[in-house]
Amino acid sequence: MIVILRMVVGLMGNAASVLLYAAPIWTFVKVIKKKSTGEFSVVPYAVSLLNCLFYTWYGLPVVSIKWENFPMITTNGIGILFEFSFIIIFIWFTSPKQKWKAGIMTTAVIIFFSTIALISTYVFHDHKTRKQLVGGVGLIASVAMYASPLVVVKTVIKTKSVEYMPFSLSLFSFLASALWMAYGLLGRDLLIAAPNLVGAPLGALQLVLYCKYRNRVMEEPKPAQEWDLEKVDQKTSKQHLQIAVAAIDDDIDEKRPQIISS
Repeated sequence: MIVILRMVVGLMGNAASVLLYAAPIWTFVKVIKKKSTGEFSVVPYAVSLLNCLFYTWYGLPVVSIKWENFPMITTNGIGILFEFSFIIIFIWFTSPKQKWKAGIMTTAVIIFFSTIALISTYVFHDHKTRKQLVGGVGLIASVAMYASPLVVVKTVIKTKSVEYMPFSLSLFSFLASALWMAYGLLGRDLLIAAPNLVGAPLGALQLVLYCKYRNRVMEEPKPAQEWDLEKVDQKTSKQHLQIAVAAIDDDIDEKRPQIISS
């Protein structure tokens, strides 16, 4: 019964994770239309790619026992395709300086993953040790992926607006974390459950903030700051001075004939 329940939860986690990985599609549609990445960063997509690589490897029979974690392979395999696509689009449309940064970061991710994969294959020869190594590194990558929305949460609290925190992304992040946490606990695999113990509360926090600020708009900037008033005062004083000088000149012009006649 537990095995069947775990498989069902894994399939549901698959669906939620695929929707989570697909969520940035609309963001990159805008990037393609504008032909610019603007203020977007490649870091979240590089971290997500690293997470998908490690958990795909974790689910394969090289690390896991046979196909016990097959659902992890499918969802993270799709995630790899999405993240690679997003990174390629980012590199294509970003500035030359950012191209180098994105290229170096992506290359570092691939080299790091390849190194751990080779070590787990040729240095360790039992599934338990391999799972501890790959799962431990994957745990760190997963926590980093789920922690990345903290920057957005800070912005939401500061601006009291959910403009930069789409509801779909927050919802799928919470669902995916909760389901994979349940999947890990049902299988008594803390290396799967642990990172989602962090991801699920963060996803819930985003949903709470969305409900709190969904009907609010960003505060409009004040029409005049202190330094603006100083400029206005200086401009007004200058205008008054010009008017006073003009009045004196007119008065002199009127009195000039009288002075000459006398």
